[in-house]
Amino acid sequence: MKVTAIIVAAGSSTRMGKAVSKQLIKLNGSEAILHTLRAFDNASSISEIVVVCRENDIPEIQSLASKNGIKKITAFVCGGDTRQQSVANGINAVSIDTEYVAIHDGARPLVLPEDINTTVRNAAVYGSSALGVFVKDTIKVVDKNGFIESTPDRSRLVAIATPQIFELSLYKKAMQKASDENKDYTDDCQLIESLGEKIFVTLGSPSNIKLTTPEDIITAEAFLRSRE
Repeated sequence: MKVTAIIVAAGSSTRMGKAVSKQLIKLNGSEAILHTLRAFDNASSISEIVVVCRENDIPEIQSLASKNGIKKITAFVCGGDTRQQSVANGINAVSIDTEYVAIHDGARPLVLPEDINTTVRNAAVYGSSALGVFVKDTIKVVDKNGFIESTPDRSRLVAIATPQIFELSLYKKAMQKASDENKDYTDDCQLIESLGEKIFVTLGSPSNIKLTTPEDIITAEAFLRSRE
């Protein structure tokens, strides 16, 4: 089974408040995107990697990958105006014999190779699988005025992360449906859900956080130190 990882690293990084792309922020001495690429390069289930990023970041990410022995990258492509468009650009660059795509946020640098492999195995069984963790906090649904409406059952709430892994043919079908309906989704699972398909949740490490604000850098570096 050939699985191509599509690393989506084309975000604007506005909430990070940094001059550089958050993909290039250093975590314990190595750029965030390098941590991400290493995880997928070391995951035995991944055959190739397509990197989707901003055009001006391509030379630096190419250089980082080359200098650090990342072997599975087959293409660098520019991101689109939205996440869905960025993933579509990545889909267009996968090898012709790709059977599954593993779509991952480049800004999730702490994903573990073993969690990637487990999610791939589950996707092979169920057709689709996404990595996630059960929420720890009590979640409230609020109305438009800020008042609590209800309290969902926490035992059924999962924070979905990435990678999210799908049969390529299924993903292309969902992309076409979204295009026909002029819809643009920010979550790949939601795109597949629009077809009425079910997605199996693979429970993974809570360290698989997304770098969004400066506080996340502190947390990510703490997780990396704990692994050492």
